[in-house]
Amino acid sequence: MGDYFQNGPITTLHDFGLRATEDLDKDLVRWGKSRPMSLIIPSLFSELGGPALDHIVDELAQVPFLDQIIIGLDRATEDEFHQAREFFSRLPQTTRILWNDGPRLQALDQVFRDHSIAPLEAGKGRNVWYCIGYFLASGLGEVVGLHDADIVTYDRSMVSKLFYPVVHPTFGFSFAKGYYFRTDGERLNGRVVRLLVTPLIRALRQCLGENDYLDYLDSFRYPLAGEFAMHINVVRNIRIPSDWGLEIGVLSEVHRRYTTQRICQVDLTGAYDHKHQQVSFDDPSTGLHKMSLDITKAMFRKLAIGGEVLSAETFRTIKASYYRNALDMVERYEAVADMNGLEFDSHSEEQLVEVFAQTIVEAGEDFSSNPMETPFISSWARVQSAVPDAFEQMLAAVEADNAS
Repeated sequence: MGDYFQNGPITTLHDFGLRATEDLDKDLVRWGKSRPMSLIIPSLFSELGGPALDHIVDELAQVPFLDQIIIGLDRATEDEFHQAREFFSRLPQTTRILWNDGPRLQALDQVFRDHSIAPLEAGKGRNVWYCIGYFLASGLGEVVGLHDADIVTYDRSMVSKLFYPVVHPTFGFSFAKGYYFRTDGERLNGRVVRLLVTPLIRALRQCLGENDYLDYLDSFRYPLAGEFAMHINVVRNIRIPSDWGLEIGVLSEVHRRYTTQRICQVDLTGAYDHKHQQVSFDDPSTGLHKMSLDITKAMFRKLAIGGEVLSAETFRTIKASYYRNALDMVERYEAVADMNGLEFDSHSEEQLVEVFAQTIVEAGEDFSSNPMETPFISSWARVQSAVPDAFEQMLAAVEADNAS
């Protein structure tokens, strides 16, 4: 981003394109001697044959400062797990694959279920949770980062910039969130951020008044970015959602536990693109419809925890305010797209706004009818309390899978 503007309580670290990746890496190699770094990549087996992951592995093989790479592998048979081991074998870093569907980790999951601390819903949140558990169990890292396995515009500089603020010895940041703008070179992407999250946050601020949490969320340029890095002290006690509210849930947990001076966002790349979700207009259980529902409920839940009283009348007011804000955003982004020579379909954008507006009502109804819903997975500190040898069991299971 070609500016140095600071907005809201979160520090923004811009990339002016003045430092080479190799220069950043030299610092990270030096600091990594006392602050070792691990990277988590949650992945479906199907992504091994996708357009992104092969290139991601080639790029990661050149990263000199990572001590460990942890791959969370979902939806894989035994034969596919062995294919994945071969696929990732060219990585020079210590690399472990969590075969989440394998019998050893499934047995561990049953132990956690017996203690009512296991994730209840399959998906990215569950995958990331188990990877975090292995990171803690391994004892090989002090700082952990995470990014997705489907980034088609991937470059290893993204990893360097993501870790830099948290590993730096004097910055004092415990959590760094990545940001970028989403495009495939032909059109603006990032529809859920552009058309739901940002206008909803601003509608909530209009309806609820001054609120530190909303000010905090509104300062993030891309709050749904799947790339973040955090110190091990954050990891031990954080609770993450098992549904599509993962990114908002993580931001909410960090806000709950840390001052904003310990939190930053960092410019990772000029343009970013990855897999796109279908809209699923008529099916609230899949695609962008499900994603928007989970994200909206995550925000309502956090506001209620902070003392906001949310009634049916409040949700109707929020919907009306959101709708106007979102339509204004459509006009703004049409101008942005036109000036940059990108395609823009205002009709489909407004259709999506209508879906999201209805989602706000649905999320409000779900929240009101089930206020005790707790999609957050237990922190690993709680897991250790319930199952004192959880890390030993985790290490044994993963090491056995990766050695067989």
